[in-house]
Amino acid sequence: MKATSPLPIPDLILLSPGVINDARGYFFESYNQQTFKNLGIEDVFVQDNQSCSKKNVIRGLHFQIPPFTQSKLVRVLKGMALDVAVDLRKESPTYGKHCSVLLSEENRLQFYIPAGFAHGFAALEDDTIFSYKCSEIYHPASERTILFNDKDLNIQWNIEHPIVAPKDLQGICFKDFISPF
Repeated sequence: MKATSPLPIPDLILLSPGVINDARGYFFESYNQQTFKNLGIEDVFVQDNQSCSKKNVIRGLHFQIPPFTQSKLVRVLKGMALDVAVDLRKESPTYGKHCSVLLSEENRLQFYIPAGFAHGFAALEDDTIFSYKCSEIYHPASERTILFNDKDLNIQWNIEHPIVAPKDLQGICFKDFISPF
């Protein structure tokens, strides 16, 4: 596992596994606590989640407030997704900025998103299976959502008719967000 080139927002890390291909298929190590620690990821992951989405589904932008903040390690097992992290750390020089990466079953990239970021993704193929490790359990009372299509964030999802859950349509506008981070 190695980190790819630096991303435009510090602390976000895009990871590329060392894949071994042979006549049987492929093998790679998707998680090794010591390897990740050597890359600067010290979180202990306590919950794994998986979702399956139709093409054009957008999930997010989600985060949990203190004391239940979550770091996430995400990847696509099947299909393809545009994954987005928005910096919510009020003292950060990149506060309110976002970073988008393309994750797919083919590129096998993983995206590390530390606490203090909102996270969302768009499924770009039918039956996209998305997997993520979380550093804190899901705590419904601490979950918050920023509107995925907030004009101030100007995220280019490139989906003409997104399919979005009702709760995500109720997300707050970024200009009304008061950061606890």
